[in-house]
Amino acid sequence: MTNHSFSTVGVVGAGAMGRGIAQLAAQAGCRVVLLDAQPGAAEAARSTIVAYWQQSQARDRISAAQAHTWTTQLQAVDGLSALAGCDLVVEAIVERADAKQALFADLETLLPAQAVLATNTSSLSVTALAAQLQHPERFAGLHFFNPAPLMKVVEIVPGLRTDMAVCERLDALVRAMGHTPVRAQDTPGFIVNHAGRGYTTEALRIVEEGVADCATVDRILREQAGFKLGPFELMDLTGLDVSHPVMESIYHQFYEEPRFRPSVTTAQRLAGGLWGRKTGEGFYRYTDGTAQQPAEPPAPQVDSVPPVWVSPRAARRAEIYQLLKNLGADIETGAAPSAGALILVAPLGFDVTTVAVVERLDPARTIGIDMLIDEASTQRRVLATNPTTRSDIRAAAHALLARDGKPVSVVRDSGGFVTQRVVACIVNIAADICQRRICTPRDLEAAVTLGLGYPLGPLAMGDRWGPTNVLEVLFNLQTVYGDPRYRPSPWLRRRGALGLSLQHVEE
Repeated sequence: MTNHSFSTVGVVGAGAMGRGIAQLAAQAGCRVVLLDAQPGAAEAARSTIVAYWQQSQARDRISAAQAHTWTTQLQAVDGLSALAGCDLVVEAIVERADAKQALFADLETLLPAQAVLATNTSSLSVTALAAQLQHPERFAGLHFFNPAPLMKVVEIVPGLRTDMAVCERLDALVRAMGHTPVRAQDTPGFIVNHAGRGYTTEALRIVEEGVADCATVDRILREQAGFKLGPFELMDLTGLDVSHPVMESIYHQFYEEPRFRPSVTTAQRLAGGLWGRKTGEGFYRYTDGTAQQPAEPPAPQVDSVPPVWVSPRAARRAEIYQLLKNLGADIETGAAPSAGALILVAPLGFDVTTVAVVERLDPARTIGIDMLIDEASTQRRVLATNPTTRSDIRAAAHALLARDGKPVSVVRDSGGFVTQRVVACIVNIAADICQRRICTPRDLEAAVTLGLGYPLGPLAMGDRWGPTNVLEVLFNLQTVYGDPRYRPSPWLRRRGALGLSLQHVEE
């Protein structure tokens, strides 16, 4: 028994994506017809899927009956005419509009009137692909992520003329596959690729500005913010041959929206063949598939640490005092620092230089600490110097903050710290997605956590670390950089002003 309305599903394209979709469709109870333009490719893909089921049976993950049933339901074919009896055909071929449109034109003349056509495109307009069809109402986007059996989210994207009943049928199929369907408007990048712009693009800008190197940025975002992979590890895993064209496509499709501005760094590396793991070198070199990351230098050894004075404007000032007390620091509590004190500031969005000048502090003794995220939630602390910070002050601050064994990264001065900038951009882009009604907040959170593996959905991230704090970071970054990419979304501003949760659902 199946709880969806598709009995026979055709899959065109037997590469990694098409192979995964075919596997899921068979497991959902469908008869599956797999086709590829390359001779022998569909049969090879079928053999790979069947071998996987046999291995799963040997490991007692599925029954012998399941393996047998699924195997008999999966057929490799060598001609388009074999798809004539399909209720649904999913296209997973090359990401070129002309090739996809030609295929769908042929399919439309072949399939019965009630059959559904779906594209697995990740970057092309569903409406544009359907524009040449006689019946665009039966056409929709059905975007899986690679590897499809493991990535548990699927974006269902109606075009302007898609019948919503088609989306409901696809929704039921996706659920039968054991995946989570999310509904997106037909906009560039849909949900996941759109929401993901804040992570890698801002990290690239941080490295290009000389704030920190790739390995340090990856460590900070993994261990301070909780991401599973740092942005440069992620780009190496995906491959710049995939990720850079997506950056450019979304940027141009949104008519050069500054938030999505691509990086010259990835363009150059793409041209030079440094794509990542698949070429053996990207932002890291790979030996036997393992990244060769530079060792982190140990914390400096110092003879003594001067007394520490904390700015009264520091974020989470009470937490900083408790941390310093736990570390055994000599804490000054006067209205101004003594002549020999280490001055600690904790700005949100502003650079350490600006804070030192505005608060009339000695910049040579001033160092910043990132306190956007509460200390108890982090596995790494991050400090920032300014151009005049003395080397002995830097060393003393590093040694002090590393006394309990928690690793410390020291970065160069910039507006906002690494985590502040990246998190603020992620939350702001997510807020703009909600502002544009591209999807519901619930589908946004599900798509990003399942599709990108973030530690929290972007709205939950903003709620946890404070919408007003995120807004402060964005407003101050705008002041420091004068760049419209940090312009706060009106949706975010309204919720910050009202004290609402970002996950709040409007009536």
